Amino acid sequence: MRSAHPVLSALGVVLLLAATLSAENWPQWRGVRGDGVSGESELPTTWSAETALWKLRLPGMGGATPCIWGDRIFVTSEAPAAEGGRDREVVLLCVNTEGSVLWQRRLGRGWREVVRSDEGNSASPSPSTDGETVFAFTGNGDFVALDFDGKERWRFNGVERWGRFQLQFGMHTTPLLDGDRLYLQLIHSGGGWVVAIDKHTGQDVWKVERPSDGTHENEHSYASVALWRGPDRPPFLIVHGNDYATGHSLEDGKELWRVRELNPRSRYNRTLRFVATPVATPDLIVIPTAKNGTVVGLKPSATGLIDPGSPHELWRTPRDTPDVPSPLVHDGLVYLCRETGVLLCLDAASGQEHYRERLHPSRYRASPVVGAGKLYCTARDGTVTVLQLGPTFKTLAVNKLPDQVSASPALAHGRVYLRGYDNLWAFGEK
Repeated sequence: MRSAHPVLSALGVVLLLAATLSAENWPQWRGVRGDGVSGESELPTTWSAETALWKLRLPGMGGATPCIWGDRIFVTSEAPAAEGGRDREVVLLCVNTEGSVLWQRRLGRGWREVVRSDEGNSASPSPSTDGETVFAFTGNGDFVALDFDGKERWRFNGVERWGRFQLQFGMHTTPLLDGDRLYLQLIHSGGGWVVAIDKHTGQDVWKVERPSDGTHENEHSYASVALWRGPDRPPFLIVHGNDYATGHSLEDGKELWRVRELNPRSRYNRTLRFVATPVATPDLIVIPTAKNGTVVGLKPSATGLIDPGSPHELWRTPRDTPDVPSPLVHDGLVYLCRETGVLLCLDAASGQEHYRERLHPSRYRASPVVGAGKLYCTARDGTVTVLQLGPTFKTLAVNKLPDQVSASPALAHGRVYLRGYDNLWAFGEK
């Protein structure tokens, strides 16, 4: 048998090496596909403050997850205002993968007070990037696009454009970047809207009203818009809040479907505000609620008005929703990390429960993420439980940091990045 051509053999080695070394960016809050799942094949399982590759002291607290592209990490933070006093401002930091700050830019003013004394602030929405521009939104409505050198491309204030945000705990929704547009939902006591923005100009492409008959605190949604993309129909947005989940056309924002009875009228809860964001895969949309309420497994082919028992639903559980962490779907399983640290694993097709186990006892605000065959669940006190994926509960490691963490982890290029209130942490290979 003749041996392979030496040039072709060398090319094969190069291609194999490139495939081995390939790694994913983390361009926005829930990763490349918006589902919290990373394609990374090698990620750390155990770590501590002493084994960190580096930590970077941040100018102030925040709940925004970093976005990562190549050797650039972007994260927002509150910081003391330049004029001093009690005033705060929101800044965007550009950090390299060695942990050095390349530049810092002011986005706008921040909030003087922290929500619930230790929870959120105006640096809660997460930034996103397409590899050329980074987009950052703040709780006060400042929306800014900058290039990778920190030069401003456009800026506007959403309150001035869309009206005052009337929410008890402030605006926390994170815009979704897809193609040439940014999408976001604005659901509060002043009304409900879904907005599409041209990422090149910052101008509204469309803005549609998203009506509801919800009342009281339910008018306040802290969830973010999600995106479904799959076969057999065009992609659509998923909007969540004020008693309903709705699907909307990317083209013009037209409502395609509406899931009802998320807050049953027969026992209406006036404080059932939604925080957790739905998650979408090609075969399933998982819709959470709040305060131990229902969870719905919706078929992506859904249309019209959808009530319990509808053929458009795969399943509906009466309770066990996460209140803040968003659901995650992977390999036919649904993972629900409740705010109390109870982790549930359900069958994606039927909703049948595989297990229900308690993680490290603490508050949970971050959404779980998956990478390299592992599930990462992050507690507010800086404890990250790493679990084996699958229908059987198995803990691989419990890692504790001396920091408070409400931001979801970012997984990129063989590393786990954790944004704490005090520091940005990097773990993994150099």
